[in-house]
Amino acid sequence: MKTFSYISKLPIVIITLLLFFSNQSNAQTELDDRAVINFDEGIGFLNPDSLYGVNLRFRMQNRVGMNTVSGQDMNPANFEAQVRRLRLRFDGFMGENNFTYYLQLSFTRGDQDWDNSGFPGIVRDAMVFYTFNDHFYIGFGQGKLPGNRQRVVSSGSLQFSDRSAVNAIFNIDRDFGLMAYYSNRLAGIDYNIKTAVSSGEGRNIAHTDNGLSYTGRLELLPLGKFLSSGDFFEGDLMREPTPKFSLAAGGSFNHKATRVAGQRGQSIPGSQDILSFFADIMAKYNGWALSLEYASRVVEQQQIFVVDDNNLYSYTGWGFNGQLSYIFPSNYEIAGRYTYIRPDNTIKWFENRQEIFTLGLSKYFQEHRNKLQFNVSYNQNPGPAFAAGSRDFWNFMIQIETGI
Repeated sequence: MKTFSYISKLPIVIITLLLFFSNQSNAQTELDDRAVINFDEGIGFLNPDSLYGVNLRFRMQNRVGMNTVSGQDMNPANFEAQVRRLRLRFDGFMGENNFTYYLQLSFTRGDQDWDNSGFPGIVRDAMVFYTFNDHFYIGFGQGKLPGNRQRVVSSGSLQFSDRSAVNAIFNIDRDFGLMAYYSNRLAGIDYNIKTAVSSGEGRNIAHTDNGLSYTGRLELLPLGKFLSSGDFFEGDLMREPTPKFSLAAGGSFNHKATRVAGQRGQSIPGSQDILSFFADIMAKYNGWALSLEYASRVVEQQQIFVVDDNNLYSYTGWGFNGQLSYIFPSNYEIAGRYTYIRPDNTIKWFENRQEIFTLGLSKYFQEHRNKLQFNVSYNQNPGPAFAAGSRDFWNFMIQIETGI
């Protein structure tokens, strides 16, 4: 327990240091897509004296998919046909450009965490930002935590129809709290520090306890910044003229978490401390893009809860996801993905070890804003440790994304 306690104090120290650094310069506000403060896209409105402004954007993802009975039997086991995401987004500033806000609403059931929370979580993001200078800004409200890269990357900036299974299991998603971001350059290397102190309960959760969540992430860019913040969208759509790569690592300590995945999942009859760790690499050059990501989750003295005769527990273990792609000058892209997930010994009787191979073909009409995607995946799930057999199947998916 002492190790977990020490970890919980680190982000507070980091935020204190960032507040000190923020007073060292007085530059103009930097527009940064990662801060979700950008008024260059969508439809914009200004009042006559330009003291207030708002930018309106929307996007939707329509998809149809099929799972086969097995790896050998190609008959359909089930179909998926739905509006996967439908979102409305507002960016704006208030009085002066230093004060900005970001609001995002979702309108599909699968996008609202309805099944876990029991009510439609329409509000995804509701953040107010204050920018001190070109290097430092803070945010307050509900928004994405600085966790694994693939989660921080917008679901509208993916080269496959959805994020990997590693992200689905291990990401820490959104929370309500105070977030601080600092960017600078040291010894010729650009770096970003991102921290958060949040409630630990996840988005749109009303109840509170006496535990908080502490998150921190460090990103290094040894060869300089990517074009158009390209380290936070998949695929080399900018066709980087010189090699670029980003190295990052981070962690999150959720003290007295009351949901199985910390900020996500079903509620548990009690609380537990959850430690998550992330490490990733993104590299791009001349149409080629490589992304590697590792994620893990640890629960000290993990419990298996029994709720309504069902076993309820946190998925502990680790996962790896790797993606390699090339985009042609015609804006057609071919991409491959390999995903591996291994549960730890505590839950191996309940969870599958997963191995997934995915091939993706995409056509970008207006970068990630408007695109057509086709994916085919082969899934191997050997089953729990006590099972003698194994299950495999194919998944086919077509998705159209459009927005402004």
